Amino acid sequence: MKTSRRRILSATASAILLIAGCDSISEDFNDFTEKFSPPSPFQAAVWASDFNDPGLQRRGVILLSNATFGGERTYVDLYRVLSTESSDPLVQAAGIRALGRWGSPEDAVVIADQLENEYRQVRLEASIALQRIHEESVEDRIWRRLVDESEDEAIRIELAIALGQYPTDSAFQALAMTLEDRSLAMNLAAADSLRVLTGRDFGIDGPAWLSWYDSTKTPFAQVEIFLYPTFERPITFFEKLAFWDPTVFEKPAPPRGLDIGGRSTYDDEDGKNASVTDSKSSPKPTKNVGEGS
Repeated sequence: MKTSRRRILSATASAILLIAGCDSISEDFNDFTEKFSPPSPFQAAVWASDFNDPGLQRRGVILLSNATFGGERTYVDLYRVLSTESSDPLVQAAGIRALGRWGSPEDAVVIADQLENEYRQVRLEASIALQRIHEESVEDRIWRRLVDESEDEAIRIELAIALGQYPTDSAFQALAMTLEDRSLAMNLAAADSLRVLTGRDFGIDGPAWLSWYDSTKTPFAQVEIFLYPTFERPITFFEKLAFWDPTVFEKPAPPRGLDIGGRSTYDDEDGKNASVTDSKSSPKPTKNVGEGS
């Protein structure tokens, strides 16, 4: 009798575990089957151009932007249109993500406009995209949105990361102010950007950062090369089986438009900014924390 009960309990436990893992197994299997018959580039382009089906359009944009040919001029023009004119916020967000990946520095202005969008997902993608494109004229808009305490925390974290590519007094002051926020995640993002901007590391100690800043005339002399963060995850079992199409994750890299050869900071009224490079040191690459993908 006891043996029968044990078998029942064992079978029930196994069934529960199987049910709990069904979603994961299903996702892995879907990934595996898509390796055999993924949508063709033509099909992805058709979906991306279908303004009557937001779901398909979003999927098409994501497929195109993740492809090696996603930076073709025709596609980039489509991303620009969707980033500003799509009536569906998820499609617009996908367009902004694609534009951030393949657009030019001039597109940063269009992307920065979406920091005022009513939809959170659109603003989030805009803040992430601004990590990938360097344009001096949008720096002011980034830090002003960062210090807006009414903004969503996740968005402010991404904006704090984006500021790490702008060695200016206003960027420094905004990041230092963010160290006083009650969110530890925001504190860490701001501290990491301050480290990139200055080559110093005072952690999340705001007073220490400000004291050091006030004591030096060349706070940005040791600036490091800003690298936008990328997303990685464990490779699934079925992805490992598909050896003919290995899964490769994007690596952190400098934003487009950022001169990493002979960078110099921008002119500020107080004259705090100094040359980024000097004869004794050269910028060191670093990876910022964040959830960008």
